[in-house]
Amino acid sequence: MKIIRAKDYYDMSRKAANIISAQVIMKPNCVLGLATGGTPVGTYKQLVEWYNKDDIDFSEVTTVNLDEYRGLPKEHPESYWSFMHRNLFDHVNVRPEAINLPDGTNMDADAECARYDAVIHSVGGVDLQLLGIGNDGHIGFNEPGDAFELGTHCVDLKPETIEANKRFFDGNADLVPKQAYTMGIKTIMQARKVLMVVNGKGKADIVKQAFFGPVTPEVPASILQMHPDFILVGDEEALSEI
Repeated sequence: MKIIRAKDYYDMSRKAANIISAQVIMKPNCVLGLATGGTPVGTYKQLVEWYNKDDIDFSEVTTVNLDEYRGLPKEHPESYWSFMHRNLFDHVNVRPEAINLPDGTNMDADAECARYDAVIHSVGGVDLQLLGIGNDGHIGFNEPGDAFELGTHCVDLKPETIEANKRFFDGNADLVPKQAYTMGIKTIMQARKVLMVVNGKGKADIVKQAFFGPVTPEVPASILQMHPDFILVGDEEALSEI
């Protein structure tokens, strides 16, 4: 595990974007595993800025996203499809046919999970997987539990996750979808490189638990201690307890 300390959110975003851009430059046809949420927004903004300066080219890149809410149409402003287009895809030259997310409108969970696993397999797996971390240690929507989930699966979102995400739904927890499709832990662990971004004092305790405590499915991110090429980029507040 490599830990990169950043001064603040801007510095964290820039350092993470540096790692992603290096991956794209070294392997222009790489597969990027992408994440949503508040933390990676600055990283995407930096990548767009460098794209506009002709410093990075996404024309051969394939993307696979971690997760998607079950039941939300793509066009919903809080779908992860919309999030990714708003924050990255609409501003760079990634090919539309090279963009892959779980289909939240497919209510046949078994079929959709099998389809998405087949997509990830067909593109040769993930070269670099970007992650955030939830306050309970979840990565993607892999919530704390009794065992590590392996492949893409349908998750019943925990009350804490719904509470954390209600800010994106006008502060109304009733509007937050109660299920999501997510890549499994095995798929994440099979990525050749994993990059996690984390910021803010509120994440300091879970960072300490996840990366300096026992490996346990009760803290899903703790499995990353076992990854051969894992990079944690955090600001001073998020890394203040380690």
